[in-house]
Amino acid sequence: MQLSKKKELASKVLKVGKGRIIFVEENLSEIKEAITRQDILDLCKSGAIQVAKIKGRKRVIHRKNKRRTGKIKKNVNNTKQEYVIITRKLRKFLKHLLKKNQINKEDYRNSRKMIKARKFKSKRHLKESLEESK
Repeated sequence: MQLSKKKELASKVLKVGKGRIIFVEENLSEIKEAITRQDILDLCKSGAIQVAKIKGRKRVIHRKNKRRTGKIKKNVNNTKQEYVIITRKLRKFLKHLLKKNQINKEDYRNSRKMIKARKFKSKRHLKESLEESK
């Protein structure tokens, strides 16, 4: 006799898993006729349907994460990438000014050396220093 749908209904009504529902074999004909939730509850009270106790471990033991090769997280130092980005931006800007004849060759050379020495923090800083030198 296939009673899987009855077991599903009983598990929903009693709010337990399907594996914990036990049908008593003497009352299988009554269980087969049960249709509504109330029928299932009545059968549970009469003892035709039983709920098995929980077996196994009740508490989950949390393990500490061990510090191994895959777990170590270092703060990456991005100073070189920042240097490369700012240097390329400033050199490109200087080249543009030289093409437009807004600065002379001597200022261009000096500014390039200062860029290499990290004297300028930003493009605005470079512009201000060029304006002061004029």
